[in-house]
Amino acid sequence: MRHLPIERITPEKLMEMLKKKGVKMSINQTKEILDLLYILAILEVEQVLKR
Repeated sequence: MRHLPIERITPEKLMEMLKKKGVKMSINQTKEILDLLYILAILEVEQVLKR
């Protein structure tokens, strides 16, 4: 199995990415989105490993 390096997106980087798409968000909002995405990723990995 190949291991990929884990690269975290900072709230500032996410804000920049969203801004390019015309979406304006505060740093606090981007932090909350990243927290949610992290939790969803953990849940998905747990589901895959249960198979």
